[in-house]
Amino acid sequence: MPNMKIYIDEMLPETSVLSLRSALVPIREMLCAELKVDKSACQFAILKVTALEVQPRVNVELMILPKPDRTQETVSEVCGKLRAMVSEASGHHVAVRAAALDPQTYVALK
Repeated sequence: MPNMKIYIDEMLPETSVLSLRSALVPIREMLCAELKVDKSACQFAILKVTALEVQPRVNVELMILPKPDRTQETVSEVCGKLRAMVSEASGHHVAVRAAALDPQTYVALK
């Protein structure tokens, strides 16, 4: 289950948001393949935000459950692919942050 939020500066052109929406399916396919999860486990959102000019205009937060094969190196590689895909879609520099959820306390009701 990857939970992904893409924060995009509200001052960027609407075409960047539309392009990101179009890229969500390929991004989901990549994340599911790399993290070995079913697409039904994904939860994605694109959020317009007010950002400082000195920050990247597009930020991605990826939350995943830990697994033995999700090493720091593997997660870093996935984040690199994610960054490239979001950057290509948005046309802007992208920052990506990933964190592991605590499986003992994580609850998801769908």
